[in-house]
Amino acid sequence: MIPCAFAIPGDINTLTGGFIYERRLLLGLREMGHDMRHLQLPAGFPDPSPAEMAKAIDIMTAEERPLIVDGLVFGSIDTSGLARCRAPLIAMIHHPLAMESGLPPARRDHLFATECDNLRLARHILVPSPHTRDMLVQRYEVAPERITIARPGTKRARLAHAPDLPPLILAVGILHPRKGHDILISALGDLADLDWQAMIVGRSWDADYVRDISAQIAASPVGQRINLAGEIKPERLEEVYAKASVFALATRYEGHGIVFDEALAHGLPIVSCRTGAVPDTVPAQAGLLVPPDDAPAFGAALRRMLSDAQLRTSLQDGARQAGADLPGWDRTAAIASGVLQGLAP
Repeated sequence: MIPCAFAIPGDINTLTGGFIYERRLLLGLREMGHDMRHLQLPAGFPDPSPAEMAKAIDIMTAEERPLIVDGLVFGSIDTSGLARCRAPLIAMIHHPLAMESGLPPARRDHLFATECDNLRLARHILVPSPHTRDMLVQRYEVAPERITIARPGTKRARLAHAPDLPPLILAVGILHPRKGHDILISALGDLADLDWQAMIVGRSWDADYVRDISAQIAASPVGQRINLAGEIKPERLEEVYAKASVFALATRYEGHGIVFDEALAHGLPIVSCRTGAVPDTVPAQAGLLVPPDDAPAFGAALRRMLSDAQLRTSLQDGARQAGADLPGWDRTAAIASGVLQGLAP
């Protein structure tokens, strides 16, 4: 097993899908026998200060082992600095940064150009889904043979399903416009005649957005039934999954979406949006998908899920079966290991 390094910005224990993926991949490669060096880069990416940019380049250019680079860094680091790296570079692209929601046009164009230039410097690229691979091929003109899909692994549910009453609608995702929590809150406002409770779990990522959705909940006619819980500990989240009846995320875009796999592993029927990798991640027999940014359609799907017991049971069965078929993290590490072995002299 060849030695390798993994460059990740900030705290590797951050509770977001991308950081969870990379932490599990780092540990999985070590368990397979790779001598994995963790390079902790400054936390400011993808918007580093000049000092953070310079420090990251210094750390990466000093490394000689094959180097896996987190996508927040790879898509935004200065191309001339990245070109000075002596190590073979493997880009870990969860989804292109230029696809983020709400970017000003100039910022989007800058990120797209930087990602295009930097991807040319990668010896290989790891992605979590066929959707991200296809986007890199079609929009970024990356040769398909340079890309390997390493789907996220999934841990099995540890607690038996014991749904709360009234039914709990659970959303898990960082508090950022891309996750569409504002659409969910608006949709819930149309369901005042039904019996339900809702919880939104996720790390605060955009302070302005957190302020906006907090005000939206306060003004909603059903606001008292919506719990904006923020970030909670993994063991508490496991308890919430066990109590939930429906998983609902009105996302505007996903490169994969680990939370959908978690919902399937817990046997939860899903309501989400037909965007990005979601249709590839959520099987038709496990959920209802509607167009993004369509609160009435999202609310109608939730109404069907809550009102039609036969439909909900059928989708629960589909989710449970799909969850049982998901790969473990050992499979993710094995795929990445094969890429690393391919870089050996």
